[in-house]
Amino acid sequence: MLLTSGYYYHMNCTAFEGHKRVAAGPLHEVAVAVKNARDGGAISPIFIYDDTTGRIVDLDPRASVSAPPPVELDPRGRGRPRLGVVAREVTLLPRHWDWLSTQPGGASVALRKLVEAARRDNGDADRRRASQEAAYHFMSSIAGDFPGFEEASRALFAYDRRRFGDLIAGWPEDVRDHAIKLAFADLEEA
Repeated sequence: MLLTSGYYYHMNCTAFEGHKRVAAGPLHEVAVAVKNARDGGAISPIFIYDDTTGRIVDLDPRASVSAPPPVELDPRGRGRPRLGVVAREVTLLPRHWDWLSTQPGGASVALRKLVEAARRDNGDADRRRASQEAAYHFMSSIAGDFPGFEEASRALFAYDRRRFGDLIAGWPEDVRDHAIKLAFADLEEA
């Protein structure tokens, strides 16, 4: 399970052997627990789920598990930090470009301000939607054939926590608890 990107080391995941939770936490720790479970004779397939997206994390089980990379310090020392600016194409109508060209700091500054304002104003709705989507991806993968899956999905997207909990009450405990944790993560953060 070779992990090469620093992002993956900090990704929180949960691993399941069948319907039983094996480990949860940062990916590099979960990968070690999964390797130990496989070496210990795990019977069912083991899947690792990204806690942010609910999707399966694909690791090569034949590769070695390595330690997290050291934190890189900015060699420039003190001063302005690296912002991590990424250049991508933006397609706008001429009137949008005209408006952006009149803004202080130019188009880039204006677009960053607009994005930050939208993130601030829509943050709760965005977190709720992300939680619902993560729970749905997880549930589709591990519980798609469980009784009540379709109704539970409807309750999930209706944001009906009580009905959702009632519909999945008969599911295996670890699957049920993880689905609830993912579905209503926005409430946990509040």
